[in-house]
Amino acid sequence: MKTKLFTGILSCVIIMGGCAVQNTKSSTTVAADAPAVSENPFYAESDLYMKYPPFDRVKNEHYKPAFEKGMAEHIAEIEAIANNNASPTFENTIVGLEKSGALLGRVSSVFFALTSAHTNDEMEAVRSEMAPKLSAHQDQILLNSSLFKRVSLLHENRNNLGLDAEGVRLIEKYYTDFVRAGAKLSSEEKERLKAINGEIAVLQTQFSQNVLKEVNALAVVVDTKEELDGLSDAVIEAAANEATSRDLEGKYVLTLRNTSGQPPMSSLTNRALRERIHKTSLSRGSRGGEFDNRENLSKVLKLRAERAQLMGYANHAAYRLEIQTALTPDAVNERLSSLAPKALANAKKEAADLQKMIDSEGGNFELASWDWDFYTEKVRADRYSFDASQLKPYFEMDNVLQNGVFYAATQLFGITFKERFDLPVYQEDVRTFEVFNEDGSTLALFIFDGYARSSKRGGAWMNAYVSQSNLMGDQPVVANHQNVVKPPAGEPTLMSFDEVITMFHEFGHALHGMFSNVNYPYFAGTSVPRDFVEYPSQVNEMWAVWPSVLKNYAVHHETGEAMPKALLDKVLATQKFNQGFATTEYLAASILDQSLHQLTPDQVPTADELIAFEADALTTGGISFHAVPPRYRCTYFSHIIGGYSAGYYSYIWSEVLDADTVEWFKENGGLKRENGDHFRKTLLSRGGSEDALSIFKTFRGAEPNIQPLLIRRGLD
Repeated sequence: MKTKLFTGILSCVIIMGGCAVQNTKSSTTVAADAPAVSENPFYAESDLYMKYPPFDRVKNEHYKPAFEKGMAEHIAEIEAIANNNASPTFENTIVGLEKSGALLGRVSSVFFALTSAHTNDEMEAVRSEMAPKLSAHQDQILLNSSLFKRVSLLHENRNNLGLDAEGVRLIEKYYTDFVRAGAKLSSEEKERLKAINGEIAVLQTQFSQNVLKEVNALAVVVDTKEELDGLSDAVIEAAANEATSRDLEGKYVLTLRNTSGQPPMSSLTNRALRERIHKTSLSRGSRGGEFDNRENLSKVLKLRAERAQLMGYANHAAYRLEIQTALTPDAVNERLSSLAPKALANAKKEAADLQKMIDSEGGNFELASWDWDFYTEKVRADRYSFDASQLKPYFEMDNVLQNGVFYAATQLFGITFKERFDLPVYQEDVRTFEVFNEDGSTLALFIFDGYARSSKRGGAWMNAYVSQSNLMGDQPVVANHQNVVKPPAGEPTLMSFDEVITMFHEFGHALHGMFSNVNYPYFAGTSVPRDFVEYPSQVNEMWAVWPSVLKNYAVHHETGEAMPKALLDKVLATQKFNQGFATTEYLAASILDQSLHQLTPDQVPTADELIAFEADALTTGGISFHAVPPRYRCTYFSHIIGGYSAGYYSYIWSEVLDADTVEWFKENGGLKRENGDHFRKTLLSRGGSEDALSIFKTFRGAEPNIQPLLIRRGLD
C-alpha cells in the first residue's frame, strides 16, 4: 500500500500524485454485470513491455468493477497484515503494506490519469461514485487500530532492526502517515473524520468537473473573421474548425485555457473582444448556474479547516505545511510578503511603460487587464525590435521535443530515445518513446500527450503509470501532458516560447521519475515534498535557452535555417522582460491560496462572500493591482482543490533551489556529462528516500542561496 498514491490520486495532479481508498461492504463484492476476469484488463498485471498499460483493451465498463474488486482485495490483504499472529517485522508489516493493493493501484493509475487527459461522461460518473468510496477505503486502512499498533511497535524500535537508512525512513513515513490520518483520535473523532473526508472527496470531484465542463461551455463565439484581426491564419482556421465541430458553421470559437490570461490576448487588435474573452475567463465558477463553484469551494475550505482542528492544528495550512520543507505558515508568509512589494513595484513600472505605448498611439483609455498582453508585445517589439510571433516558425513541436528536450537530456545525461509504434495509446495524437541509458539498457518508457482537446483538463502535468521500485522490480512508465492547440490538418504545430519552456519544465518532472533509483515504491520519483517537487523541473527549463540547445532546435520549420543570431540574442535579452507581471500574478495566486487555508472554520467565507474575500486577501497581502489579476481566481483554482492546497507557493519556494542550481551548472561548465551524472546520482535518483533539503545540500555542497532568484526575477 503506497499511501502517497492513496492520499492524492483523486486530485490527479502530477506528480500530482496519490489518492485515498475505501471500504464498505458493497465494495467487497463485484457487481453482477461486471466483465469476466479474462475480459477486464485490470484484473491481471499488464503483459505488455514494462507493464505498460493496455490502453487498447480498456473500456469504460471496466473501471467500476476493477475499483470494487481492487478495494476488496486490498482490504483482505490489509486485514491479513493487521491480524497476523506473528510479531510485527519490517517484512511482514511494512513491506507487506508496500506490496498490497496491486489491482487497485493498476486501475487507479490509468483511471485518474485519463480523467485528466481524455475523459468522458461515463468516466466522470464513475469518478463521482468512486470518490467517497475511495476516501472511506483509505480511512478503513489508516484508522485500523490493529495495523497502527504494529506500525507503532516497529517505529519505536526502528533503529534496532538492522535496516538501512531507507528502510528506517520508510517506517518513519508510514508512522507519520497514520498519525496524520487520525490514527490517534478517539472513536468518536474518527467517525467525524471519516464523514469529513468523504464529503471533501465528493466536493473536490464536483469542483474539478465543473472547471472542465465550464471551460468548454464558455468558449468565446465570434461572428466574423474581421473581429479576429491580429491572429495568425492557422489560429483563425483552428477557431473555424472548432466552430464547425460545435455546429456553428460560419462562426469562430476561441477555446479557453485554465489560467486567467488567455493566449489570443497578446495578438487580438479588437479591444472589445479582448475584454469579452478576459471577463469571460475571470467569471468562471462564479456566474451562477450549474457550474458555479463558490458553494463547493466554501464547503471544502470549511471542512478542511475543521479537519485540521480535529487533528490538533490551527488551520489547514499548518496541517499541510508541517511535512513540507517550509514547515510552517509563518515561513511561507514571510517569503511571500518579502517578495510581493518588489514584484508589485516592478509590475507598476511595466504598466507605466504600457500606458505610454497606449498614449503614443492615441489610445484614449487607461490600461486594463485585458490590454496587458497586447501592449506588452508592442513594447517588446519597440524595445527589442521583435515580437513573440516571430519566434513561432522556429518552434515546431516535434522538433522542439526531439532536437531540443531530448537533445539536451542526451547531452547532459547520455540517455537516448526511440519512438515505439507497437504500444497502444489512449488517443491518436499520443506518442510513446523508449528511453535508453548510455550503455544501451532500457531506462523507462515516456508517453507524450501534447495537444489540447475538450476531453482534457487545462494546464500541463506529469504522471507515472508505473513507478520505479527495486522491491517490485519495476521500471518507470511516465507521461507528460500539455495543451498546445492542434493546427488544421496538414499544418505544422508551431509553439509559443512559453509553450516551449513548459515542455522543458514538464520533462524535468519526467526525468525525476525516470531516474528514480529507490528500493520502495513509497519513495519513487516525484514522491517528495510539494515545495520541492517543482525544483528539478524548473532547473530543466534552463536548457531551453542554453545556446547549444537552442541552436539545435530553433530552426525554421519550412527552410530549416537556424534562428538568426540577432533574433536569438533578443530572446536571451528579454529573459527579465515582463517579470513584474509574471511574478505578481503568481504571488497573487499564492497569497490567495494561503489566505483561504489559514482560516478557522468560523472564518471561512460563505459562497456569497468568496469573491469579496479574494479581493480583500489580495489587498491585505499587498499584491492587489487592477491590471494584473491572480493567475487563478479561487473558483477555478484547480491546484488548490488537488494536491497543491496551501501549496501553490511551492513554485517560488522551489525556484530558490532552481536558480541556485542554475548558477552551479554555469560555474561548473554547463551542459557537461559529468555535471549531469552528478545531478542524477546525488539528487534526481534519490526520490523521497532522504530528506529533501539534505539531498539538495549533498548535490550543491552548500545551503540554498536566494540571491540568484532575486536577480533572475529582477527583485534584487
